Amino acid sequence: MGGPCAHNANGAAPVYRLDKKQVRAAFQRAARSYDDAARVQRELGERLMEHLEPVRITPAVVVDIGAGTGGLARRLTSQFPDATVIALDISDHMLRVARTKSRRWFSKQRFVCADAEGLPFIDECVDLLVSNVTLQWCNRLDRTFGECRRVLKSGGLLMFSSFGPDTLTELRQSFARIDGRPHVHTFMDMHDLGDALMRGGFVDVVMDAARLTAHYRNVRELLNELKSIGATNALAARQRGLTGKSRLAGLEEAYEAFRIGSELPATYEAVFAHAWKPTRSPRSVGVAPPQP
Repeated sequence: MGGPCAHNANGAAPVYRLDKKQVRAAFQRAARSYDDAARVQRELGERLMEHLEPVRITPAVVVDIGAGTGGLARRLTSQFPDATVIALDISDHMLRVARTKSRRWFSKQRFVCADAEGLPFIDECVDLLVSNVTLQWCNRLDRTFGECRRVLKSGGLLMFSSFGPDTLTELRQSFARIDGRPHVHTFMDMHDLGDALMRGGFVDVVMDAARLTAHYRNVRELLNELKSIGATNALAARQRGLTGKSRLAGLEEAYEAFRIGSELPATYEAVFAHAWKPTRSPRSVGVAPPQP
C-alpha cells in the first residue's frame, strides 16, 4: 500500500514489480474519493511548489505527470498563466474529475491519459516537467527518466517529489509480524534516485528529503485513507483476495506497538528533486568547432 516504487532503476525485481493494470484500476476507483483523502499528497504538492518558487523559468509548455484530479496542475496554471499546462495521468477517471475543476473558457490547460513510462509527446516540446509523488508507480525508472529527458527542450527542468524507503514503515513492520507476504511497496532511496537522474543525462541534480507524520485513530482509518486515494497493494506478487478478519485483527494488534497516546503514527519520507536537461552545445547541433 502507499505509493510503490521499482526495486531498481532498470527494472523491478519480481517481488517488487507492479501490476500496472491494478495500478490504473485502483486510481479509476478512487477518482471520486481522492480529494477528500489525499492530505499527505496535498502537503507534498505545496512543498514541491515552494521548491519551484525560487527557480527562474518562464515555460511555454508545462506537463504535470500523474496529475490525478488536477490540484497541482491548477496551481501551475496560476503560477504560469501564459503557459499551456498539460495534466497527464494513467487514469481517465481522475482526469474527468480534473476537467470539472478547471477553468473552462479560454483555458490553455490540456488533459492527456497516459503512463509516465511512455510519454505521448514529440521530442523536445516541453519546458517544465513536474510530478508529485507519481514516479514511484513506475517499474522502469531509467526508461521514465529517459522519456522525461527526451520530451524536455534543451535547458528544460524536471522537478518531482517521491517517497523514500521509510514511508509507511510502521505498517510494513506490522504486516511483517503476521505473515511473510508483500503488503507494502518498497520505495527508492534518495541517493539512488539521484544516481538514476545522472545516468539519464540530467545535470545540476539537487536532492532533498523531509519527513511527515500523519496520525490515525486506528489502523482501519489508515487503510481506508490509502484505499480512498488509490494507493492499494498493486504488487504483482501480492496475495489475491481480501484480507481476512483474523489477519486484520493481527495487523491491528501489531500496529498498537506504535501507538502514541490516542493516535497511531504513519511515517512518510518525502524526497524532492530537480534536475536540468543540458543546454545543447554548438557541436551537438551540427556547428563545426572553431579551427585552431
